[in-house]
Amino acid sequence: MTHTARRIGRTLALVLPVVLVLSGTLAVTLVPWADNSQSTILTASAENVSVRAKSRAPQDVLRDQLLTELQEKDPGIALTHLQLEVDRRPSLAKDCMSIARALGRAAVSHYGPARAQSFSRPVCDTSFASGVMHAG
Repeated sequence: MTHTARRIGRTLALVLPVVLVLSGTLAVTLVPWADNSQSTILTASAENVSVRAKSRAPQDVLRDQLLTELQEKDPGIALTHLQLEVDRRPSLAKDCMSIARALGRAAVSHYGPARAQSFSRPVCDTSFASGVMHAG
């Protein structure tokens, strides 16, 4: 039995790597990006590799999240989340008014002036209402 197990082990040791290499090679050649006409995608991504991506300021990230939320849900929810974020991170307080004004302008473009004004709340010194007024 030991001889048979040793023989099977040797056979697998020789055959298995060959099978794995061949199946891996076939798998790589069958993917869409292996086509020569698509090769510019790979070389374009390799340009400027040493250039670091600019990190975005927290207030810019928050503004974009809240504008998306305004579009998907409603301005009231976005304003509530703005207030919660300012309460959670007081460093955002200096940018609260500009974010609320941006939300007001976006609400006017999405809902119209009358409906946008109905979402107004006393968040960041009523800057949302100011944004609605200047956009409308």
